[in-house]
Amino acid sequence: MKRIDERDTMFARMSYQKDSEQYNDYYKRNPDKKEIDDGLRDMPHICGEGTATFHPLHSPFADAGFRFLGDMKKYVEGDVNKNKVEVEAEEISKKIKKFSKYLGAKLVGVAHMKDYHFYSYRGRNPETYGEKIDKFHKYGIVFAVEMDKDMINRAPQCEEVIAVTKGYMDAAIIGMWLSYYIRELGYEARNHMDGNYLVVAPLVAQDAGLGEIGRNGILITKEYGQRIRLGVVTTDMPLIPDKREDFGIKEFCRVCNKCPKSCPGKAIPHGDMELIDGVERWKIEQEQCYAVWRRLGTDCGVCLSTCPFSQGVSMQLIDKMKNSKESMGEILKEYKEKYGIRPYIREPLDILK
Repeated sequence: MKRIDERDTMFARMSYQKDSEQYNDYYKRNPDKKEIDDGLRDMPHICGEGTATFHPLHSPFADAGFRFLGDMKKYVEGDVNKNKVEVEAEEISKKIKKFSKYLGAKLVGVAHMKDYHFYSYRGRNPETYGEKIDKFHKYGIVFAVEMDKDMINRAPQCEEVIAVTKGYMDAAIIGMWLSYYIRELGYEARNHMDGNYLVVAPLVAQDAGLGEIGRNGILITKEYGQRIRLGVVTTDMPLIPDKREDFGIKEFCRVCNKCPKSCPGKAIPHGDMELIDGVERWKIEQEQCYAVWRRLGTDCGVCLSTCPFSQGVSMQLIDKMKNSKESMGEILKEYKEKYGIRPYIREPLDILK
């Protein structure tokens, strides 16, 4: 699998200030992206005045969370205690998982890190723009925090972006505590959090057995569907990797097709997977997706809510998916009877009344 260059992601591209060194370098190499990106930059900011969901009291609440994350991200790395504690891989793996869940993680796994888990070059922060990523830790602890179902089912209203911000915040704090703990034991550790990733979290999570990546490029878990945010801590501390589990999501997404039908930006493909950089997968049109975010003032989230697994699917039906398409039909029928097109809640949540 070809490694992803972080400079090509929308979050990185939107961070390039016009006429800055990063801006000039990127669009010299990618002139085809300049016009569309400049058009996106001219749109109102997410949570900003002029967007469809802007509220002078509510929108800044999410914005404040992201500002705090921005202030926190410089602490993802730190000094390692010189007095190393010798650990046994099986025991410390169990403890790390228990500690993660105590801190609020709902799912935790360990991946044996591969080169494709890491971005090839950094792109999101001006001070590290263009740095080649060539230092790889051997293991990745990946965990998922749950996002509130009632908040996500109000997508694309303001509640959705607040839930997402809280998810990133929860994941960042868990990752910080774990990385500090591992360094205290005498091993290298790095927290990968919003605004300061070296890894592609969904790929790590998929290989650690937390779920499978669906049609819209987001991890789908058995327990919470797509109502999760991911955190990753990489380390050289010896750990026991978990196994990847394919429980039938690729085939389910072929049958379901709900997310492309409901996508406001028409950014999610309707057809089958394509061979992209040697890997069969679906590819969303990230520019179309992001344009909707800038118009709405939230990060949309309609596809998260629309996924049947986000609303809860019985484990019995999920376990049958590998061997029978019949259970997929049952899942979709049950979803349609309960929610129709999707479970949209228009009424504002209590905290925003």
